[in-house]
Amino acid sequence: MATTTTTRRVVKLAAEHVNWSKNQHRFMTSSKRVQDRSKNKRIHDLEIATERWKITNRVLFLMEMLKKEPEMIMPVRSLAQYRQQMNLPKPHKISDLIRKSPKLFELYKDQNRVLWCGMTKKAEDLVAEEERIIEKNQDQAAEYVTRFLMMSVDKRLRLDKIAHFRRDFGLPIDFRTNWVHKYPQHFKVVKCNVEDEIEYLELVNWNPAWAITELEKKAMGIGVNEVNDHDHSHTPGLLSLPFPLKFPSNFKKVYRYGGKIEHFQKRSYLSPYADARGLKAGSLEFDKRAVAVMHELLSFTIEKRLVTDHLTHFRWELVMPQKLMRLLLKHFGIFYVSERGKRFSVFLTEAYEGSELIEKGPLVLWKEKVLSLAGYRGKRKKIETFSDVSDVEDDGLSENENIRVQLGQEDAMGSLEDALLSDNDEMEIREVCSAYENTEAS
Repeated sequence: MATTTTTRRVVKLAAEHVNWSKNQHRFMTSSKRVQDRSKNKRIHDLEIATERWKITNRVLFLMEMLKKEPEMIMPVRSLAQYRQQMNLPKPHKISDLIRKSPKLFELYKDQNRVLWCGMTKKAEDLVAEEERIIEKNQDQAAEYVTRFLMMSVDKRLRLDKIAHFRRDFGLPIDFRTNWVHKYPQHFKVVKCNVEDEIEYLELVNWNPAWAITELEKKAMGIGVNEVNDHDHSHTPGLLSLPFPLKFPSNFKKVYRYGGKIEHFQKRSYLSPYADARGLKAGSLEFDKRAVAVMHELLSFTIEKRLVTDHLTHFRWELVMPQKLMRLLLKHFGIFYVSERGKRFSVFLTEAYEGSELIEKGPLVLWKEKVLSLAGYRGKRKKIETFSDVSDVEDDGLSENENIRVQLGQEDAMGSLEDALLSDNDEMEIREVCSAYENTEAS
């Protein structure tokens, strides 16, 4: 009898454990990954822009690596160590990327049958053209770097962190070694501790005329070259300017959810250039000021987009929330997060019409010129510099297609746990998602 009772008790406990496991599993999967949360609100045109950027970035990285070499040539095998920097997933091969851009790169073998890569005359001309464009626009880049420092808490930022934004701000390849010393009237390189080897870029002079946000400039009709003539006694403070919103075509208005977007737009917020140390983390004022900082920083970039993991490096310096990804996803009428590959990108939606930038600067036009020469157009050109190409890796991509990249593995992205949402967030992600049509079902 005791044995029967014990058996029943064990069975009961086992059943309870199974039910608990199911409930626990249901609880643990209630918080979705970024990819799942944004599945039904992807903007196809901006995904195209992301893919285009990824292709161009790989080609530009190769050109930069070759440019650093004395003769501007490198063994192909030496380039393999930069696969991670290029974000080139397997099975795609660096040698295949080179072969598919014969208008930019050349391949040949030396007497020891070592395969080398170099740039064509056209590519070398493009490198020289980029240098001229960067030099011509370096004063504008210096202004953006200065304003970046002006938004920071201590008016200084780590130099190696700023270097992540080098191409985004249109800075030269010698940014850390030479360029930072060209504008001593704006900033200088310092070390906080004598024993510390970490270098910082520190603000030298506060320029009130540069403490005006891009939104304020548009509202006041101030052009880029007119801002220095504006009121030099300007003091940053509270702003009430709404952020431009742009939603995808399949968007259904969410005003039925309490008008949260409208309430957010009407709320005053602190200027990105004002001292924000008094704001309480997690407050509505704190979050809206963080949105203003993100908007301003993206406005500085030549393509109005940034890699999100670079942004997270500045959460403390710019007084932004730890859950930065959540903030970007929540305000997707202002920002758009593309989760293609292992590195997410954030776009300023107002700056795009479809997949194209509305206002294209000289560096953007230059990049488009490079992209037009990347990849095969028609029959593959025979490489005459060597006869045996058996050791040139091939991944089976067709000859006529442009350079294609994999969408990347959709990892669990454990590092993005900061993006999980609380139940009382303003403009909940699940509410916004429900305001979209299910594109997969249609």
